[in-house]
Amino acid sequence: MLLPIRKMADAARRARYLEALGINVWVPRHPPVETVVAPVDPATLDWPALRACVSDCMRCASHQGRTQTVFGVGDTAARWMVVGEAPGADEDRQGEPFVGAAGQLLNAMLAAIELPRETVYITNILKCRPPDNRDPRPEEVSACLPYLHRQVALLRPQIILAFGRVAAQSLLGTDSTLGKLRRSVHHFGALNTPVVVTYHPAYLLRSPGEKRKAWEDLKFARRVFAELPPAV
Repeated sequence: MLLPIRKMADAARRARYLEALGINVWVPRHPPVETVVAPVDPATLDWPALRACVSDCMRCASHQGRTQTVFGVGDTAARWMVVGEAPGADEDRQGEPFVGAAGQLLNAMLAAIELPRETVYITNILKCRPPDNRDPRPEEVSACLPYLHRQVALLRPQIILAFGRVAAQSLLGTDSTLGKLRRSVHHFGALNTPVVVTYHPAYLLRSPGEKRKAWEDLKFARRVFAELPPAV
């Protein structure tokens, strides 16, 4: 039982000697306590908090190459919601969905059914630009969908317009082709929100011959909306 006491005395004596010699005694620090931050549940957030959460998101690897996140834009009391696939280079620079040539065509498409851009809410499945504008990967869609679910829950739109194959397949959880999904009413999320599918404006710029089909889709969406019961 004397050995520990002797060791303590030796250590104290050694410390006094080193102090007398002007030598600092370094005492090892305790390792820092790691702070565990609970993941934020998007389902609990209001608009400002959700936007902030998205801007800090690192749920998937696509955050590494972004300039900024692209949350969404428009009227947060809109009855129509527009959902695209993912930001491109222009959107990544400006932080707003559907800008550039595709955005101008989208504006014209909406105006054709008497929906000025500022009267709808516009967002994408992904909030970060995929590298080289490739299609979103399943893990990226899974990481971002909770944000879209919350946007829908906050907005409570009466109808969703899905632009493009990836947007439609991601919203509806299907691998059906765009051709099979068009001209039908689908539903999304807990609110069972009606979804109408059409071509992405970027595709229409490459394939202008399909614009007539897109116009038929938009007229169909307008008829679907007109037949919905009044919003509560």
